[in-house]
Amino acid sequence: MTFEATADPRGTEASGVSGPSVQSVPSGASGASGASGASGASGASGASTGGEPDEAARRLYLAILADGGRIRVADVPESDQAAVRQLVAIGLLMTNPMDACYTAVSPRSVSDRLGAELRSEATRLLVRAENLPGALDALTRAYDAMPRPPERSGGAVYIEGHTHIRHRISQLVSDCRTEVLTAQPGPRPADALKIALQQDVQLLQRGCSLRTIYQPVAMSEPPALAYADEVTRRGSLIRILDEPIQRLMIFDRSVAVISATDDHSTAAFISDPAAIAFIVNAFERDWARADATDWSAALTQGPAHNAPDRVGRLLARGLTQRAVATRLGLSERTVAAHISRLRDRYGAQTLFQLGWLMRGGRDA
Repeated sequence: MTFEATADPRGTEASGVSGPSVQSVPSGASGASGASGASGASGASGASTGGEPDEAARRLYLAILADGGRIRVADVPESDQAAVRQLVAIGLLMTNPMDACYTAVSPRSVSDRLGAELRSEATRLLVRAENLPGALDALTRAYDAMPRPPERSGGAVYIEGHTHIRHRISQLVSDCRTEVLTAQPGPRPADALKIALQQDVQLLQRGCSLRTIYQPVAMSEPPALAYADEVTRRGSLIRILDEPIQRLMIFDRSVAVISATDDHSTAAFISDPAAIAFIVNAFERDWARADATDWSAALTQGPAHNAPDRVGRLLARGLTQRAVATRLGLSERTVAAHISRLRDRYGAQTLFQLGWLMRGGRDA
């Protein structure tokens, strides 16, 4: 989720505006409190395996039970050493050094012990979660007191400069609690997608919803398809609309961000409730017309699902120009422009010849 300019076809970013550089935090990283906590500890209790042996360890345990519940250390083959170590770590086998053997332990006692440990750990985590807001209270107050652009009721705040725009958007991303709606026209630079992936994953992990509308050209590159596949697997929704759209971001239906200049060097941050409602309704109308896509399949098949290719596939099936326009929800003028590019690509003089060539007529 970024507010960058469309990528320049010569390989540079037209305005250099990209989204807020929000650093990702690994899910297992401990906070400033230093509490990597007992949740990361495994030890001899077998927490590293969650108290559940894998299939090889299960087979070995059952074989030991069938042999009377014990096995000599010297009788354990090399292929079963890893399974033995796992069973010992979990507690299902106990080492008997006096008799140089392993003795089976009741799974019931192991379950009771590990269950008590997990419940205790869950209690510690709940207490930590309850105490965390208080521990960060001073930092929260300092963040809320940070100077921000003045909020003028009933109007819009205009922010100039790419750096200042990115900074303000990063604050909105951080403050977002429920929903983000975005529209992103044009292709997206790879660097902007990396930033977007970091902050969008964090947003989704916080439980916020994220819906995005793209134009087909925006998803015509492998990095864009990989981004879409990753965020949709985490709960984001992305649709494709083959119509002109304007760059837009809406946070919690309380602040909307739109470009105020063609080069995106100035952005308007709108907070007027009536204006927000109008912008949200426009987004919802576009969303209803946009097409859902199987992004995992698109990533596997490659970026062949842009507008001209979709037009071409329908032409190859024998549809007329008007039928293609109706099927894709495009104007006939837009379809005609795509057909013109396809004719140039295939060297076709007529629509009939183009359809014939796209059905494999070259090799007939």
